[in-house]
Amino acid sequence: MSIPHQNTNNPWPVTGFLRLSSILAPNGPLPISRSTWWAGVASGRYPKPAKLGPRITAWRVHDLRALIDNAR
Repeated sequence: MSIPHQNTNNPWPVTGFLRLSSILAPNGPLPISRSTWWAGVASGRYPKPAKLGPRITAWRVHDLRALIDNAR
């Protein structure tokens, strides 16, 4: 039985949330800057975040996988 979207290039969990440090390089797979990411979120190019607390912003893994799959 295989787990969808699980590979060695992307160590993200199958479901859940990720903080920005796990999304953008050098720790994450997307080689863009924080300012470019936030501009893309504002313009709708990148997925909207979920506020998990007053100072905690995260993105749904499902939305990020869809973003990467659509870019290919």
